[in-house]
Amino acid sequence: MTGQNHTPTDNHTTGDTQAEAGPAALLAALEARATLVHTPTGDGMMAWRIWGEGEPVVLGHGSGGAWGHWIRNIPELARTRRVIVPDLPGHGNSAKPAEETHEALSQALALGLEQILGAAQPVDLVGFSFGGVVFTQFAALYPQWARRLVIIGSGGLDTPLGAIDLRSPRGLEGEAQQAVFRSNLLGMMLHSPESVDDLALYIQAEGARLTRFRSAGPLVMPDRLIAALPQVRAPLDAIWGEFDRPHPHPAEQDEALRRFKPDMDFRVIADSGHW
Repeated sequence: MTGQNHTPTDNHTTGDTQAEAGPAALLAALEARATLVHTPTGDGMMAWRIWGEGEPVVLGHGSGGAWGHWIRNIPELARTRRVIVPDLPGHGNSAKPAEETHEALSQALALGLEQILGAAQPVDLVGFSFGGVVFTQFAALYPQWARRLVIIGSGGLDTPLGAIDLRSPRGLEGEAQQAVFRSNLLGMMLHSPESVDDLALYIQAEGARLTRFRSAGPLVMPDRLIAALPQVRAPLDAIWGEFDRPHPHPAEQDEALRRFKPDMDFRVIADSGHW
């Protein structure tokens, strides 16, 4: 579901028009085709965007991101599925959760899905990075909602962290700031320099700008996913980038997960990074 590790614009739905529209316009055009729903979280509201018809699939973005992390995948999945994409609480256009705990995040997800879909019904949950940990905890706490769980490059498996190279853009402007954003994308999110185009830069910068969550780290490390997995009754599958920086060596991640879900499908995307 992550696709080859070229940029989000390599998808033919977005890539063919990139030369004609800037990143903000591309996201706005896709968002304009969505149904926007707001549900309670903390002292505010959680934003959900919905495309397509069919069996529902829920996509959860990574830390510091928002629904735009899925710009390549939404048009393709929406051909045959009802694609439900929240901004997780404290991210994007969603207010902060009542507490920065998995219990509060899962409660917000359950309330939102109940408002969108009615009575609890199993859905496919697909979580990228932090979203994979959030959805694993959700599937453990609210098993009635989880038909299938797919995690993509998620931490919390109690495996060694990789070498992440990030720099602060604070105090920088213009090209100097953009150079740091490019470096950070290659230092954590993407593998190939060709992947760092204007759309990838825009999505990452906007996600960081809108994030109000203090830190996802305590909700991930070292084992917050693997600790919840024994309580997950739904089938598990996983997708990993061959060159994932924060959680490298896909074979190690496969081994850690397979101890709990021996029948899972674990797929490695060649020449791909974390995102």
